[in-house]
Amino acid sequence: MTRVGEATRAGHVRRVREVTRRLEERWGDAGLSTIEVVILAPVMMLFILVLVGFGQLVDGRGAVDSAARDAARAGSLQHGSHGSAMGAAQRAATATLRGTCAGGVTVRDAGSDYRSGGLFTVEVSCRVRGLDLLGLDIAKEIAGRSSSPIDPYRRTG
Repeated sequence: MTRVGEATRAGHVRRVREVTRRLEERWGDAGLSTIEVVILAPVMMLFILVLVGFGQLVDGRGAVDSAARDAARAGSLQHGSHGSAMGAAQRAATATLRGTCAGGVTVRDAGSDYRSGGLFTVEVSCRVRGLDLLGLDIAKEIAGRSSSPIDPYRRTG
């Protein structure tokens, strides 16, 4: 580069530094925190919403396990046939999961030995709302299994 080009470049650099110094003296850091808030606020809100969504999944897991326990207990206390026990289990699970599931509640027999002294075992499943509040259709199918003993001294029939 020639001496004239170097002098012109050095002059530009001095002018830019001078303008920058004047702007900093006049305005300082004004407006910088506004820019930070505009950028960070949506990120923080998204992070909080994701935490709430995963919290709903954890809460749903506990609710499904509780519903399986309630369904097994209700079915084991039911007198009569295996069908009436499954009906009682379905009603108990549906009542426990009211407001938790995104769809219907499924209760199925998971290898029960429905006789005096046996075990009444059910599996309860449903689609739990997860990140629906973010507009993401990410409902998760959660299943819980539980057994309850049938009284060996109860009368059948």
